Amino acid sequence: MIWRWFISRTVRQATELRQQVHKLIQHQRDLLAPDKIGAMRAASADLQAAIRSGADRPALETRMKDLEAVAEKSLIPYPRAAWRENTEVFLVAIAVAMAIRTFFLQPMKIPTGSMQPTLFGITHEQRPPEEPKPNFFRRTIDYWQHGISYHRFVAKNDGSFYWIDQEPKLVLPLINKQRFRVGDQVYTVWFPGENFRSRPGIEPGHSFRSGDVIMNLKVIAGDHLFVNRMVYNFRRPRRGEIVIFETRGIEPLQRALQGDTYYIKRLVALGGEKIRIGNDQHLVINGERLDATTPHFENVYTFGPSYKPNTYFGHVNQTVGARFEPARSTAPWFADESVERTVRANHYLVMGDNTMNSFDSRYWGDFPREKVIGRASFVYWPVSSRFGWGYR
Repeated sequence: MIWRWFISRTVRQATELRQQVHKLIQHQRDLLAPDKIGAMRAASADLQAAIRSGADRPALETRMKDLEAVAEKSLIPYPRAAWRENTEVFLVAIAVAMAIRTFFLQPMKIPTGSMQPTLFGITHEQRPPEEPKPNFFRRTIDYWQHGISYHRFVAKNDGSFYWIDQEPKLVLPLINKQRFRVGDQVYTVWFPGENFRSRPGIEPGHSFRSGDVIMNLKVIAGDHLFVNRMVYNFRRPRRGEIVIFETRGIEPLQRALQGDTYYIKRLVALGGEKIRIGNDQHLVINGERLDATTPHFENVYTFGPSYKPNTYFGHVNQTVGARFEPARSTAPWFADESVERTVRANHYLVMGDNTMNSFDSRYWGDFPREKVIGRASFVYWPVSSRFGWGYR
């Protein structure tokens, strides 16, 4: 009976022994003589009958010893059995992890600030040159809990600043390294980002004297989240949801990114819809103006009259964007509020929340819906106001 399995350790051991012997018989059935297979199956059947009949502990132990004795005589021993067992467990674990990643939840990190302040990419703060790093205990907590790392380097000799590694090198999960040189001294930066070169704002060739502070930064890791790959198997994406899509086959985007990757943006328009961007920084879809009462846009449209970096700013067209940054091409697909685009059937149009710093459909248009792989789900690291489902 099932209840005996829960209350009796001997029953659990007997059941596991039968399963193990059965598994080994299946593995070796082409190598074993029929009489040996028959003997093991008979002993296994006796043990199963004892379990089902409610036999007491001594009787079960006797049947278990009988099965073990027959198995030892009949089965071919494996060399390095422990290694084989551990390898099998390891491979099964990898297969399960890959299945979860492919069909259910895929981890993703936000490398840039195009979705700020909903989801953050890597950010940094300049600290006063004289301010020391926190102690080791504080730094460890800050990093593993909040994704904060500190980088303070003092020149050990006179010399000019140069990067040795143009791109970061992954050392451990969530940890990269990148090296630079001042004079003949090499320094290594350990950090959780994509590329540290542009962060400090130090130009190659800048001269330092011995004792000068080269950099003193507080770096905050970008949000790491799970992508829900299941949800869109049962329904279509909805306006306002933050979607992840692959760039493969989206030619304008591929050319700009110089390769295939995954992109994250907010879905703003669906196939067949007409869209334009008003000079008031609001989207107008099929003649209806989106605002803070539109689901999923509650924060996007709670902005003030002036542009402030890292705050919600609605969406801008080229004309409005030029007021704030005249030298940049902000939205070539939407020159002004009179331009209206129609999203092609079975296509989507997406935009970033950080509208002045987002490379999105305002540049390269719509894309096929089959490119969408999932929806942004759960921020699992670092712990911040956006942890869990705390973002919108």
